[in-house]
Amino acid sequence: MDISKDMTATPRAIHRDDYAPPPFLIDTVDLDVELGRETTTVAARLDVRRNPVAATRPADLILDGKKMQLVSVRLDGEPAVHEVTPETLAVRGVPDAFRLEITTRLRPQDNTELTGLYKSRDLFCTQCEAEGFRRITYFLDRPDVMARYTTRIVADRTLVPVLLSNGNLVDSGALDDGRHFATWEDPFPKPSYLFALVAGRLDCLEDRFTTRTGREVTLRIYVRPGDVGRCDHAMESLKKSMKWDEDVYGLEYDLDTFMIVAIDDFNMGAMENKGLNVFNSKLVLANPETATDLDYHSIEAVIAHEYFHNWTGNRVTCRDWFQLSLKEGLTVFRDQQFSADMGSAADARIDDVRRLRAGQFPEDAGPMAHPVRPDSYIEINNFYTATVYQKGAEVVRMMHTLLGPERYRKGIDLYFQRHDGQAVTCDDFANAMEDASGVDLAQFRLWYAQAGTPDVKVEGSYDAAGKRYTLTVGQSLRPTPGQPEKQPMHIPLSVGLLDGGGRDLPLRLAGEATAGGTTRVLDVRNARDVFVFEDVPEKPVASLLRGFSAPVKLEAPRSDDELTFLMAHDSDPFARWEAGQQLGARLILELVEARKAGKPLVVPDHYVDAIRRTLDDQRLDRSFIADAVTLPGLAFLGELMPEIDIDGLWAAQQRVRSVLSERLGDRWSSVYDAAHAAGPYRFTPDEVGRRRLRSTALQYLSTDKGEAARRRAVAYFEGAGNMTEQVAGLSVLAELGGAEGEAALASFYERWKDEALVLDKWFGIQARTPTEGTLERVKRLVDHPSYDRRNPNRVYSLVGAFASGNPVQFHEATGGGYRFLADQVLATDKLNPQIAARLLGPLGAWRRYDKGRQALMTRELQRIMATPGLSRDVFEIASKSLA
Repeated sequence: MDISKDMTATPRAIHRDDYAPPPFLIDTVDLDVELGRETTTVAARLDVRRNPVAATRPADLILDGKKMQLVSVRLDGEPAVHEVTPETLAVRGVPDAFRLEITTRLRPQDNTELTGLYKSRDLFCTQCEAEGFRRITYFLDRPDVMARYTTRIVADRTLVPVLLSNGNLVDSGALDDGRHFATWEDPFPKPSYLFALVAGRLDCLEDRFTTRTGREVTLRIYVRPGDVGRCDHAMESLKKSMKWDEDVYGLEYDLDTFMIVAIDDFNMGAMENKGLNVFNSKLVLANPETATDLDYHSIEAVIAHEYFHNWTGNRVTCRDWFQLSLKEGLTVFRDQQFSADMGSAADARIDDVRRLRAGQFPEDAGPMAHPVRPDSYIEINNFYTATVYQKGAEVVRMMHTLLGPERYRKGIDLYFQRHDGQAVTCDDFANAMEDASGVDLAQFRLWYAQAGTPDVKVEGSYDAAGKRYTLTVGQSLRPTPGQPEKQPMHIPLSVGLLDGGGRDLPLRLAGEATAGGTTRVLDVRNARDVFVFEDVPEKPVASLLRGFSAPVKLEAPRSDDELTFLMAHDSDPFARWEAGQQLGARLILELVEARKAGKPLVVPDHYVDAIRRTLDDQRLDRSFIADAVTLPGLAFLGELMPEIDIDGLWAAQQRVRSVLSERLGDRWSSVYDAAHAAGPYRFTPDEVGRRRLRSTALQYLSTDKGEAARRRAVAYFEGAGNMTEQVAGLSVLAELGGAEGEAALASFYERWKDEALVLDKWFGIQARTPTEGTLERVKRLVDHPSYDRRNPNRVYSLVGAFASGNPVQFHEATGGGYRFLADQVLATDKLNPQIAARLLGPLGAWRRYDKGRQALMTRELQRIMATPGLSRDVFEIASKSLA
């Protein structure tokens, strides 16, 4: 019986310390794949040999395999003695080197889990990361087994005219009975998780890119018929990515062809399979009528991310899945650098930090807290997490900060020089950085090993007589599951000092002969460190954690006046924005306490004035202003409370929003009118900033929900010249509710009901609306004829958006939101356990809420755990949430 469907046995955890090299290696893989109407046949020929560095010499070869029919096994041309279990194939008594031939049969159309080989409508598609290849053929399905692949695909030419796989096309042609074939050869060894096959009826946008050495690469983006007109932005993003990687990292593409395929049914955002990237269609298709600014940015960033994986993930891959951040953290950092260079670096960094705080900080504080390099897992799909990706990127960024750009680049070059074509570890990466730079990273490696977000407390004091300014920095790291005690981390703390006029002071640490610039990176290594700055002419205002130099929670006893001063003058854009966020968070948390005490919720003049000055500052670009006047989010605010009072936070946040709307009404109107522009849509930093600021002003102007606000929002929605404005207007109208909101939702649906990606926005807007009645609306939408539980995008847009993006209504006091989520998790688990497990996360935060909500959330987790036939994916999340 398959353990993934039999929870009478507790699933076994896999531990990093148990890693051992594979006893066998596979040098070449030849696949013959016949795609049929009902059945697909896969004939695999594997050249296998014993691994000379393996610790053991077993007599039998044990291969991974799941959910397919075994037809035959031949060893060196003869029938092999073998034994099959639900998850393995054991080939008995194998020699030191041999050829193994395995034939399997699959039914891709029945594969609702969307891993291995499956069908997205009439399109054949694969997803093999992390362990999908074992659903195609029996294999040593682990990343440290790297082989060269040749793939021959055969199908009916009329039904399946396009046949794609990894590498270069080396042969193709017609066969009997209306069939045809294509043979693809990948010259680079790769692990099985990078195998890809896509086949079906597809249109293609083609272009060229000439590398820095003069080699011409053919670029192709394959999409469903009729969608080629929405691929231009993706193609331009690809060419920008290729050029940027050559210019910044010296890395050139290495195949004759680079292909992207857009798939409607896909569990992930995209997949970096060598030479054949498979993308969720929402991250490829865009035009101004159907895609928002956020869509355009996401496409650019994810196209870059997957392309950058060609070197950081494919040419050098991870030895085992515990090292996942080796490729993902590094590549996220690279795509963050790229996004900063393509647009506003300040906006890009603020967005990075917002995502980290909204997703990764709560993860670090919850039951699923794990190091960037995890120590164990039950189901690897559960560890494609914000910690591995976003915090992993921050670890690489900190290395960049500590080493500086030149030494960081030397470290990257040495990493590729040493490990090209290998499967390696996070330690191998750190060793290359250390050896190339001469910087001691021994203590820094704790970032890979210790879970949790460090708390950093900074206190400053000024000695006027000695003209010295002293910063005392303390750090601590709270216990996390399995790690009750922690060691001090090596934290790069970037700081500056401002004089009374808001100018940066030159900084000289005690013991230095000369000043070293106006921003300094302090090496915080101990539970308590003291740093003394000399020749400070007046009492300064400290600018702390510039550029968010480390993923920490900063506590510094700064007055409202100091934070307001930094909002107006700090030269570091992130620190300037952060000062406003801290000031807003402090105010909202004070109002939460006032509400508990039955006191009036008073918003002080100095906060309103600070927002007014930001709106009036002509030196700032519009995107930054939009960031600066947006109130701190509920997820960030909740992390600042020992027990999350979601009702109090919402009431306090809305009170501040209402006061800012009322007292700055003339400013919001002026900003709204000034940000209007006619003309065609352009995806440029200036235009994105203009639209962002105008929609922000609209939100404030709509706070009172009066007649004027409704008329303005309707005019904005109906006059929208692009999808960005349509979505902004619809979101405001959905929150305003009433006849105007219902009419807008109905007209939007009627216009876009045949555009799946746009319809996802329609579902998502309703799921995120934070007003009463949303839960009942979401329940009805589950039964809507356009809702499809088999499509991950649709599930995320409704269930995921409600549970993760609407804390006010998800946490409504009766527990109805919790019951709804648990019901949806159980229903989805029967079809796609990977998606079900990702939906479950919000229930794991139950310890952060009041006792009534704790009881309601744990009851749903217990109900999930008691359900027969629970998948391994959901079992792991639910059991750890209750532990």
